Amino acid sequence: MANKVKEPHYIFESSWEVCNKVGGIYTVLSTRAKTLQDKLTDKVFFIGPDFWEGKKNPLFKESKTLLAKWRKSALQYDGVSFRVGRWQVPGEPIAILVDFKPFFEQRNDIFAWAWENFQVNSLNSYGDYDESLMFSWAAGKVVESYYKFFGLTQADNVVFQAHEWQTCLAALYVKKFLPEVATIFTTHATTIGRSIAGNNKPLYDYLSDYNGDQMASELNVEAKHSVEKQAAWHVDCFTTVSEITGKECAELLDKPADEILMNGFENDFVPSPATKFNEARKAARETLLKVANTLMGTNLDDETIIVSTGGRYEYQNKGINVYVDALNRLRWDNRLEKNVLAFILVPAWMKEAREDLKSALSKKKYNPLEEGAIGDPRITHVLYEQDNDKVLGQMDWLDIHNRPEDKVKMIFVPCYLDGADGIFNKHYYDLLIGNDLTVFPSYYEPWGYTPTESVAFHVPCITTDLAGFGLWANSLKKAPSEIEDGVKTIHRSDYNFDEVSNTIRDTILKFSQMGEKEIGVARKNAEKVSEKALWKHFIKYYFKAYDKALTRRDERM
Repeated sequence: MANKVKEPHYIFESSWEVCNKVGGIYTVLSTRAKTLQDKLTDKVFFIGPDFWEGKKNPLFKESKTLLAKWRKSALQYDGVSFRVGRWQVPGEPIAILVDFKPFFEQRNDIFAWAWENFQVNSLNSYGDYDESLMFSWAAGKVVESYYKFFGLTQADNVVFQAHEWQTCLAALYVKKFLPEVATIFTTHATTIGRSIAGNNKPLYDYLSDYNGDQMASELNVEAKHSVEKQAAWHVDCFTTVSEITGKECAELLDKPADEILMNGFENDFVPSPATKFNEARKAARETLLKVANTLMGTNLDDETIIVSTGGRYEYQNKGINVYVDALNRLRWDNRLEKNVLAFILVPAWMKEAREDLKSALSKKKYNPLEEGAIGDPRITHVLYEQDNDKVLGQMDWLDIHNRPEDKVKMIFVPCYLDGADGIFNKHYYDLLIGNDLTVFPSYYEPWGYTPTESVAFHVPCITTDLAGFGLWANSLKKAPSEIEDGVKTIHRSDYNFDEVSNTIRDTILKFSQMGEKEIGVARKNAEKVSEKALWKHFIKYYFKAYDKALTRRDERM
């Protein structure tokens, strides 16, 4: 007789990105929240850092009455202060924002505890390590306080899941002081893997030859690597987000992942029905073309192929360098007949929106062809230390200046598209829908939410097989995915930059030559790919991890 699958009755999840929109982990947690909330109403608790003192957090709605008695007890008896409310995402799960600053006074004692109990080496810590571990310690105390206040027991099947190295200490804290709680640690990208790739060292060809501890010392990330490695070894279930990162864990943390938790999402942010979708797409294209024409003094029309890349400003890891290079190669290709407008939607060290561009955009009667280009026709906002920017430096090196005769023009948008950037004043999704094609040629990308979002808006994308999403897209076809399938997955290695660049060029060129019917098929297939990545399909992997963690908890108890 098969063992009964164990399911949690309570789930606590901790991440630096709870009610804090930083990157992909925010998307993982916030889009999955409704699926869990529907199953375990108000028995799912997301724990995040509270650094909004005196400021309004638009993602968090505080409640003075929700769990009020426990909150007061926690402060009085456990010395931990937090706010309770609702995360303003679909499902509106309970969110707990923790004030971790008081624990800085105990920092040395906490680090000593981590060393004595789990051999976490914090000696060479710097930067955000101290802040993250104080938050993590406080998060562990929150779970302990709730568990004891409400008299929970092993029979209540409580699961605690920590995301990324920033919350590893919480997992170790819970393991030590609440052994009845099943622990899960999810690494979305190993500290040492990201560091190797970000320091221009070949990661994949030499993966089996690297010693993770040695490389952590060489690259000065010993403390982060240490807490991550110990959490991987000590939790009941160690997980990561893709097969490619699973290999990385096995080699660099010396610990294979117990389960792969692929990143799903919800498509409730995509306009529907078709009329609203088409209106949103038309509005996005009008905005993108208006800003581009005003900036460059051009008259690009709706026949222009609009392309973009986006994500964090990881110049090599996200493949921004190969994207710029590929578009430059396309610029010199005589086969290109249509105009291509390429955006780089990547937040940089941005100072402010350009006043000259803002002023021109605000005029009711403005003829870009008569007025000509405004200042530098390649960038929409002013940067701090603009002369040292990598994207602009590469464009200078390649002599990309958006001249009138160039069929390929490239614009750097170095801000968060939050609806109030001063130039576009639209959210990222409200512009993404207007693209014809997106390009995310990542070198280091454990999963890849940007291509997932792209196909959700029926925009075909180009990615690589070094991204978890790209590998998954290939698995759907059981062969390399092509642009006609909605996703073009390019083979990428440590040493084939030129091949990747040429393939991006050729794919954009091919797309520009496709007829309306062919493009319609590609767009429809992109939508179909996105449907297969919804949480309703991927949540089963989480419940496998819960079962494994609870089973191991029972075995050790």
